[in-house]
Amino acid sequence: MNKYTYTEKKDTRSGFGVGLSEIGKKNPKVVALCADLTGSLKMDAFAKEFPNRFFQVGIAEANMIGIAAGLTIGGYIPYTGTFANFSTGRVYDQIRQSVAYSGKNVKICASHAGLTLGEDGATHQILEDIGLMKMLPGMVVINPCDFNQTKAATIAIANYNGPVYLRFGRPSVPVFTPADQVFEIGKAVTFTTGTDVSIFATGHLVWKALEAVEAFAQKGISAEVINIHTIKPLDAVAIIQSVKKTKCVVTAEEHQMNGGLGDSIAQLLAREYPCPLEMVAVKDSFGESGTPDELMRKYGLDTPDIIKAVEKVHARKMVECEG
Repeated sequence: MNKYTYTEKKDTRSGFGVGLSEIGKKNPKVVALCADLTGSLKMDAFAKEFPNRFFQVGIAEANMIGIAAGLTIGGYIPYTGTFANFSTGRVYDQIRQSVAYSGKNVKICASHAGLTLGEDGATHQILEDIGLMKMLPGMVVINPCDFNQTKAATIAIANYNGPVYLRFGRPSVPVFTPADQVFEIGKAVTFTTGTDVSIFATGHLVWKALEAVEAFAQKGISAEVINIHTIKPLDAVAIIQSVKKTKCVVTAEEHQMNGGLGDSIAQLLAREYPCPLEMVAVKDSFGESGTPDELMRKYGLDTPDIIKAVEKVHARKMVECEG
């Protein structure tokens, strides 16, 4: 059964804003840069409290990345902020050349990721950003699941020396993780234990997976739900440990199937422990304009889609076991 509940919904970008202000108070080396989207990124509080450590660079994202890389040379810890589409696709060359290649201590913080950006449509709904960033050598990729975890991740990455991509979103989603949690980069979090199927979810799909647990129980399927908030480095130990118990896997993410979390887990399992696997993700498609809920349903990223994937992969496992 799903023991997790929530009493409120908050947007994960606000978790970033609160976390940025808190780490700004604790660490005077933290600075912030924004590409003309201070309000949208919830960086207002940091800008007001630390005006000498906040840089509004305007609609010049490539320049923002270059400035951030330069600031690290002086020992600063820059957090850059803009929409995920502009944080990655628009400035990929600058990230690769000026940040990743030289291992600069830049925190690339990206809001409005995925289909849940909603009505802004396909041009802004980047669904390839995790793949783009995880392919860069040395880049850490983090995709937290709710307000509290986003806040904790924002604070934690200041203590990591190296480039980080932190992805979050615009819609209000359930807040169901502890307010006082300690975020550990690369350490998966198990929400429910089970014996029949392992569900590895990230971002907004973690709650969708937890919503589905009761339906699985009614069908006699014991599901293990694990939050993979860090897609790179992947917690291979936790993943393999779970899969050796359940013998089948479902991955769930608000991203393209190609290049995302499912892709990373499939590679790991192919090397270490081959078994039936199904992926809940966008299937080689751009998004479109619509409400977040409408788009999640249309593109197969809702709770019923996870249920279908679990039933399918569990049936595949039963056939293999009988064979």
